[in-house]
Amino acid sequence: MADTTGNTTTGAAPSAPRKSSWKYIGPGIVVAATGVGAGDLVATLIAGSNFGYTLLWAAVLGCLVKISLAEAAGRWHLSTGRTLFDGWASLGRWTTWFFIVYVVIWGFVYGAAAMSSSALPLQALFPDVMDLKWWAIACGLVGLVFVWFNKYEVFEKVMTVLVGVMFVVTVYLAIRVTPNLGDAFAGLLPVLPDEKDSVLNTLGLIGGVGGTITLAAYGYWVNAKGWTNTGWMKVMRLDNRVAYATTGIFVVAMLFVGAELLHSANVAIASGDKGLIQLSDILEDKYGTATAKFFLIGFFATSFTSLIGVWHGVSLMFADFVSRYRGGGTDEATGEKIASGARERSWPFRAYLLWLTFPPIILIFQGQPFRLIILYGVLGAAFLPFLAGTLIWLLNTSRTPREWRNGPLSNAMLAIAGLLFLVLCVKQIWDQPWGEFF
Repeated sequence: MADTTGNTTTGAAPSAPRKSSWKYIGPGIVVAATGVGAGDLVATLIAGSNFGYTLLWAAVLGCLVKISLAEAAGRWHLSTGRTLFDGWASLGRWTTWFFIVYVVIWGFVYGAAAMSSSALPLQALFPDVMDLKWWAIACGLVGLVFVWFNKYEVFEKVMTVLVGVMFVVTVYLAIRVTPNLGDAFAGLLPVLPDEKDSVLNTLGLIGGVGGTITLAAYGYWVNAKGWTNTGWMKVMRLDNRVAYATTGIFVVAMLFVGAELLHSANVAIASGDKGLIQLSDILEDKYGTATAKFFLIGFFATSFTSLIGVWHGVSLMFADFVSRYRGGGTDEATGEKIASGARERSWPFRAYLLWLTFPPIILIFQGQPFRLIILYGVLGAAFLPFLAGTLIWLLNTSRTPREWRNGPLSNAMLAIAGLLFLVLCVKQIWDQPWGEFF
C-alpha cells in the first residue's frame, strides 16, 4: 500500500478565510441528527431514572469529547485536502483491513437495528396498519430511495427539518416535567453515584453521547457541503460546536425527563428502543394522548435521522475507500472529489446503500445470529479508540501542515477520548459470552 504522507503535507489550495457565520451551518446539524439515536436517548433516560441529576456533568463532558473528535476529523479534511480514509491508508495496511471488516459486519447488523428502531414509533402511532417487520422494511426502503436519488443539499435540508422536530419535542418534554433547576445545576459538579459499577456506568454515559462512525463521516459531510480548504476552518469549527450544543440539548432534556418523570416516581424502563415505547405509555397516563403522540413523532424523527444519516455518510466513506483503491489511488481521495457529488452517484456508494438495506431484512425476519452480534459489539466498541488514536497520529506528524497540527488542548481531549473509549472497548469485549461463541 502506498504511503500518502508526501501527498498530504501540501494541504488544500489556500483560500481567504471565510467569516464564521450561522448561515453556513449544515454538516453539524447532520452529524448531530445522525449521532443521536433512540439508543442514546434511552441510555440518558435510564441514567436520569437511576441517578437523578447526578450524572448531568457526564452528559456535558460527553459532548465536549465528541466535539474534539469531530473537529479533528474536519480539520484533517480541510487542512490536507485529503479524505480521512487516505490518512488512514498512510498509516499502514492494517487500517484498511479494520475498516473493511468493520463496515461489512457493522453495516449488516446496524441496518436491521436502524430499520426496527424507526418502525417502533410508527407501529405505536398506527397500530392497525401493519406488522412491525413490514414497517421496518418500509423505513429501510424509504431511506434507500431518498438517499439514492438526492444529493447532499436536499439530504441536509431534510435532516434539518427532522432535527427541528427532535428539538421541539425534547425541549417541550423537558419543560413539561418541570425540572428542578437547583438540582440540575448541582448535577454539573463531577460526582459519582454511590452505586456498584458507578465508574463504568458514568464512562458509558460519557461515551454514549452522540455518534460512532458518524464522527468520522463528519469530514466527508464537510466536503460534501463544498468546504474543501482551510478558508472554511472557522466555519467548520462553529458548525461543529453547534452540532454538539444541539446534541447536548437533546441529551440534557432527556436526562431531565428521566430524573423527574422516572426517578422521582421510582419507575424503571427497559433498555433499548422499547424503553421509549414504555415512556410513551407513561406520558399518556400522566399528560394525555396528545403528549404521548407528540413524543412518538419525535422518537420517529430521532430514529429516522440516524437511519438516513448512516445510509448517506457511511456509504460516502465506503465509496471513498473503493475509489481510492480501484479508481486512481491517492488522486481519488480528495475533498474536491467529495464536493463534486460524483461519489453520491457512484456504484460503490449505491452498492453499500443496498448492503445496508436488503441483507438486514433477513435479520428482521429470522433474528440476529449470536456470533455475528458478538462481532458487531466488539467492532463497534473498537471503532472510537481506533478513530481517536489515528487522529492523534495523523494530526501530530508531517502528514498534516504544521499550522494545523494538534495543540496541547486538542491532544489532551483526543487522548482523554482515546482512553475513555479504550476502557469501554475492553469492558465490551470482556462482557461478551465468549464461552458460547466457540
